[in-house]
Amino acid sequence: MNFLIKILYFISKLPLKVLYIFSDVMFFLNYYLVGYRKNVITQNLQKSFPEKSEEEIRIIRKKFYLNFSDYLVETIKSFSISETEARVRMQHINQDVFHEAKAEGKNVIMLAGHVFNWEWMNAFARVIPQKHCHPVYRKVNSDFWENQMKKVRNKFGNEALEANEVIMNIFRSKNDGESAYMFVADQTPHVAHVNYGLDFLHQRTPAFIGYDKLATRMDLAFIYCEMKKVKRGYYQVNYRRIYPDGEKFTEHEVVKKFHHLLENTLHKNPDNYLWSHRKWKYQSAIKTFDGDKK
Repeated sequence: MNFLIKILYFISKLPLKVLYIFSDVMFFLNYYLVGYRKNVITQNLQKSFPEKSEEEIRIIRKKFYLNFSDYLVETIKSFSISETEARVRMQHINQDVFHEAKAEGKNVIMLAGHVFNWEWMNAFARVIPQKHCHPVYRKVNSDFWENQMKKVRNKFGNEALEANEVIMNIFRSKNDGESAYMFVADQTPHVAHVNYGLDFLHQRTPAFIGYDKLATRMDLAFIYCEMKKVKRGYYQVNYRRIYPDGEKFTEHEVVKKFHHLLENTLHKNPDNYLWSHRKWKYQSAIKTFDGDKK
């Protein structure tokens, strides 16, 4: 494993223009020869965008493979990327929402989707006024990748937290505007934990709702992170505050609003999402379905 770490770290030190040559090779192999999860990707796109023609779906699918290959090499680059390069390649738009939350004395819950490249958001810990920045991650089966990705997420002053521990950590921590927690909030719950579902991209979608407990029990600031790929190797993330309709969030309100915002993002840039994920495989396990969009 130490040898593998050294190889990956060496590769990560290569300039991105060199790593993108590897990306081009992976794209060619995945798209033209291997057809990595081609049926899953095609089905997800067809069901999510029923208004699009077969040719439009084909174009989106091809662009997805390009973006996915870039995402893979960019993730490796994360092992050694400098703070300066990370901040040049990822622009953070509308940072005022973080200053507003701090002035209000409210900790921040950031909600992002699997939009490329969410792994490059780590340097924002140096940008926002909050002292503590906690990327939330889910354990993976491989101890090797678990350790490596945790190191990546802990760069630039972050304090990564495992998903099973974060909710209790937030409840126990002082709500003083000094902490920010980043959830990749469109995770698919394990089948044993599927309870609530909603209409998302024309499909019955099992929704992760852990952060909903926070919205209804604590006075926190919820912020949507809208990712945009400007060009190869350069991204923007636009932060938008999510407000309740009333004085405080009702049950599942923030979940619906997050999915509505994410859906709008995907309609603008449909090729920049993780379509290879089997997001809708547990539809039949939904116990409470909410078809009302916010």
